[in-house]
Amino acid sequence: MSDQAEEARRAPGLTTIAPGVLVRIAQLTAISVPGVSGLAAAPASVDRLFRRGSGEGVQIEIEDNQISAELYLALDQGADARKVGRAVQQAVARAIEQMVGMEVGRIDVHIEEIDFEQGEG
Repeated sequence: MSDQAEEARRAPGLTTIAPGVLVRIAQLTAISVPGVSGLAAAPASVDRLFRRGSGEGVQIEIEDNQISAELYLALDQGADARKVGRAVQQAVARAIEQMVGMEVGRIDVHIEEIDFEQGEG
């Protein structure tokens, strides 16, 4: 079946994606990257409290159907911050593009914490 025939066969309508869905995709993808131990608290600001595209460790902005994200992470002790940061950027961008079909403009990664193993002094 051609692309035009497939397009004509679909029911008319609109699909919308809540900002919280994008936040959740970014959260789950980021913590799945080796070297990431978890999400860290984003810096507090008054405007962040009223934003719809914010969740633990992630802030999402959508402008002209393009997504930008700020991710705040905790890394495992000994993780290479640059490599992990790049891997998170690539994984989150790929997940958003593949799952929702939206263009990703920027993925900024902020390393906020390092998780040191307990018992080491």
